Amino acid sequence: MQIKYLIIRFSSIGDIILTSPVIRGLKQQVEGAEVHFLTKESYRNILDNNPYVDKVHVLKNSLRETVNELREEGFDYVIDLHHNLRTQRLKNRLKVVDFSVNKLNREKWLMVNFKKNKLPDKHIVDRYLETVSVFDVTNDMQGLDYFIPKEDSTEKLRAEHNLSQAYIAMAIGGQHTTKKLDEASLDALCTKVKSPLLLLGGKEDTDQAESLSKAHAHVINFCGKLNLNQSADVIKHANLVITHDTGLMHIAAAFHKPILSIWGNTIPEFGMTPYLPNERSKIFEVKDLKCRPCSKIGFEKCPKKHFDCMKKQDIDAIAHYANKLMNSGN
Repeated sequence: MQIKYLIIRFSSIGDIILTSPVIRGLKQQVEGAEVHFLTKESYRNILDNNPYVDKVHVLKNSLRETVNELREEGFDYVIDLHHNLRTQRLKNRLKVVDFSVNKLNREKWLMVNFKKNKLPDKHIVDRYLETVSVFDVTNDMQGLDYFIPKEDSTEKLRAEHNLSQAYIAMAIGGQHTTKKLDEASLDALCTKVKSPLLLLGGKEDTDQAESLSKAHAHVINFCGKLNLNQSADVIKHANLVITHDTGLMHIAAAFHKPILSIWGNTIPEFGMTPYLPNERSKIFEVKDLKCRPCSKIGFEKCPKKHFDCMKKQDIDAIAHYANKLMNSGN
């Protein structure tokens, strides 16, 4: 008997990747499961190559148009992993049995505004999986999935830069400024890390990356030059990944890479750390700041104007650990 599921998650790159254990669990553990996914157009390329997704639906400009398309599918269940006002309106119109993730909005609000930690010690992936536990889906402990199509291989590009040797992929971007190292700290890190550094990020990071690559002979700028799948392929073949709290961090976790994750205004307690990380992974953060976390997402500038959560990062410790891992043969 076929059972049709619709999973909803509109954003972001990291959040879409973090739903992959739910997708795989439904497909592999529920007999007859047909898994569809509703997201934004900008994120469908993450799902198009996932063999556990039967069909990807894209959010239309009109909610009515989106609902009409979904009604034609005749879904049995909706799994809402986004859980906001828009998804509630969509579910109300679909009139299908639904299950929604607990986003812990109250707990996050208390932590941000009053620094009262009522957050459970539970990763968001495990909360996603709890949403489908009613279908007897359990955690297979296989971690995250990310599938790269053959056409996005970077083998030739890496060969052009003589990267058959060990290298570090460093994601310098971030959705918000308060989640990224400041320029001086990033430059210091490039100075102290001795292995080849491949910089990854979007077009908005290109100027900074070009400046770093010109200042440091072992730094190569790939920012703005690769699509997401190509960036994932660079990460897949890296020996180590240094990253902010970004989607590329979760891609690195999907490939079980050693990850040095650097945290600014957000905190690991929100449950968004690398999932089932490589045992050599390490989190770097400035603890005991009274202002942190200042947001559950981030800002374009520090609300307190000092930006201590990044400017006080122990760059020496990050570089030392990176060099240690690379020298040990990783």
